[in-house]
Amino acid sequence: MKPTKPIATLAALLSSFIALSAWAADPFTVGDIRLEGLQRVEPGTIFATLGLKAGDTYSDERGGAAIRALFALGLFKDVRIDVNGNVLVVVVKERPTIADVDFAGTKEFDKAALQKALREVGLAEGRPFDKALADRAEQELKQQYIGRSLYNAQVVTTVTPLEHNRVNLTFTVTEGEPARIKNVHVTGNQAFSESTLLDLFDQDSGGWLAWYTKSNQYSRSKLDADLETLRSYYITRGYLEFRIESTQVAISPDRQAITLNVNISEGRKFGVAGVKLAGDYLGHEDEFKSLVTIRSGAPYNGEAVAATTKAFTDYFGTFGYAFARVKAEPEIDREHNLVTLVLKAEPSRRVYVRRLNIGGNAKTRDEVIRREFRQYEGAWYDGNKIKASRDRVDRLGFFTDVNVETVEVPGSPDEVDLSVSLTEKPTGSLQLGAGYSSTDKISLTFGITQENVFGSGNYLGLQVNTSSYNRTISLSATDPYFTKDGISRTLSVFHTTTRPYYQADGNYKLASDGGSVRFGVPVGELDTVYLGIGVERYSFTPGSNGAYALVDGSLVYTATPQAYLDYFHCTGTAPSVVCANPNVVGIPATVGWSRDDRDSALVPTRGRLQRANLELGVGSELRYLKTNYQYQQYFALSKQYTLAVNGELGYAKALGGSTFPIFKNFYAGGLGSIRGFEQNSLGPVDAVTGGALGGTRKAIFNMEFSTPFPGAGNDRSLRLYTFFDAGNVFAERTASMTDAQWKAQNKLRASTGVGISWISPLGPLRLAYAVPLLYQKADTANNITADRTQRFQFQIGTSF
Repeated sequence: MKPTKPIATLAALLSSFIALSAWAADPFTVGDIRLEGLQRVEPGTIFATLGLKAGDTYSDERGGAAIRALFALGLFKDVRIDVNGNVLVVVVKERPTIADVDFAGTKEFDKAALQKALREVGLAEGRPFDKALADRAEQELKQQYIGRSLYNAQVVTTVTPLEHNRVNLTFTVTEGEPARIKNVHVTGNQAFSESTLLDLFDQDSGGWLAWYTKSNQYSRSKLDADLETLRSYYITRGYLEFRIESTQVAISPDRQAITLNVNISEGRKFGVAGVKLAGDYLGHEDEFKSLVTIRSGAPYNGEAVAATTKAFTDYFGTFGYAFARVKAEPEIDREHNLVTLVLKAEPSRRVYVRRLNIGGNAKTRDEVIRREFRQYEGAWYDGNKIKASRDRVDRLGFFTDVNVETVEVPGSPDEVDLSVSLTEKPTGSLQLGAGYSSTDKISLTFGITQENVFGSGNYLGLQVNTSSYNRTISLSATDPYFTKDGISRTLSVFHTTTRPYYQADGNYKLASDGGSVRFGVPVGELDTVYLGIGVERYSFTPGSNGAYALVDGSLVYTATPQAYLDYFHCTGTAPSVVCANPNVVGIPATVGWSRDDRDSALVPTRGRLQRANLELGVGSELRYLKTNYQYQQYFALSKQYTLAVNGELGYAKALGGSTFPIFKNFYAGGLGSIRGFEQNSLGPVDAVTGGALGGTRKAIFNMEFSTPFPGAGNDRSLRLYTFFDAGNVFAERTASMTDAQWKAQNKLRASTGVGISWISPLGPLRLAYAVPLLYQKADTANNITADRTQRFQFQIGTSF
């Protein structure tokens, strides 16, 4: 047999390779190609890369090129080509395949986040293992920890060989202690004190809650945001030439303490002399002038300048000019410290949208996002429609971040693509609430909702109340796009059992069951009108009227409230009370309207929410009208402080000469109403039992002032608030009611207090400690019961 001739070898440790030959082989025609050493790599991959096939002429140059091409795949640590007659023998040694990537000692990061970081540098399960790649992975992990101020983090890689040429990788991390910011200094300031400027920073030396806020852990991205806040603070106060000269980040030798020094130059304070327009405004100069928010005679305000230029570019966008440029050029009068701003406009070219590209929605379906867009593919670019589309997607509540970018199409100057990048958030929520009183002890409410079921955009919710006096279970489902036009449909079913506010055998019970369907019709970008119809059945069981029972060690008279006996036409005495009509059926029809332009549904700082609803009992023995209106307004007083007000009004009456159903009354008291009083305990009460009856009129006012929590810096997930609540529910005066009782039931109730708001892992948690200011004391002489107060209350998933 003719001896095998080595043609070339590849040194795996060199970044380049050298083809070696014992002697030069004369060119010959390849008769066959044989592969050796393959374990997992498909032969087709070799043949497709080799560049040689049977019938080709082989040469040393082509052999060297084949080796280089195979090695460039990154799948092999050694490649050799031998010649046996006219047969090419390709001998390879595969790199090990990564079977598993694991981490040990990681507390600061979730393993999934670290695996994602390594995947970005090319190291992941199923990929070829390379020592150089493992070294890069170690450095990437260290960079991740440096971003969390863990400068002493150490990473050790352990490679465990497995059968079938596989390896397990384990990255053992010693995190160490994070470096803490010891001092932050601002130098060069004259107009404002250093303490005033440092209050603007989210990063600081830390308070007693630094373990929660992590504000004393250095982050370059957070520092950049703080510097931008500092710059904005100056340029909004007239300092046009403000500059940040330098930023020094000094770390101690033990890598545990960091000192930040920010050197600034304030420059002069300028006022605005005037505003001029220059350039091409498409013949709409007057319309553009109406968008100017820069005021002559006022101090220069960089935010107003930025807002004006943005308004100009957005307005150009409504005409299809996606790439319009508006530049504010200052003409400075240093003698008088005045500046004239010249707004130069270049509309560029008009374009239309070719394609809408959506990314980041791993769970939410594309159609859920696309149906919210008002800018259509193939239509002229419209800046207003794009902004409205972005806001509509954001208001879905499925994403923490929504960005829409305009991307030019190469080779098509009149086309753009819209790139929508999304960051999804969990859309399921768990809601818990609790209250404590001497009569009801601990009462709990529970709710679980999913606002984006299976990524469809549909809502599904379950609510349960375990209170001994008001047990409820309800299930509702909403399809926001029941029709292609955006009409929503909500289906609801419920069962409730209401008992009096004291616990005793033989007391009355009101049970209700029902279901409803409601449609939401959009009449604008922010407004929705709701239309609904339902069926309800109410069943009343009278109690042991006139009996006494032992409640909490006291003898309590457990008579059924006369208002219930009158409504259900009950007669007789205990224990034989008979009701002529203990079961009633109602068909409520509802009409509602809502408008919400708050900047956030979770932690709003500005904007308003308005809701109105009208319920009408039709086609049944329940004939009534019930309407209510709610208004909320949020004011961002500064980055740190927010003022919020809430008002609610309700009115109800019977129709057709009937009696208003007592179980449709309004109630007040407790969280979401007037804090400091037991839930739903305010308003008219039964003269004998003292049980709350509710009323046909309702007026509620709330005011909250939100501040940073002491020690938490500017962290918005943990806030302290003070509040003032006032209001009550009212009813018509009955013939048996005395003047004193009438005044007692209809006077205003009010409370004030403090609370904590925390965006907890389970949802927004609010705790309140309230002190009643206006309340009713017991008056035995006039047979007036005292209000049921409850100073401490908390709830997850509520506002106000």
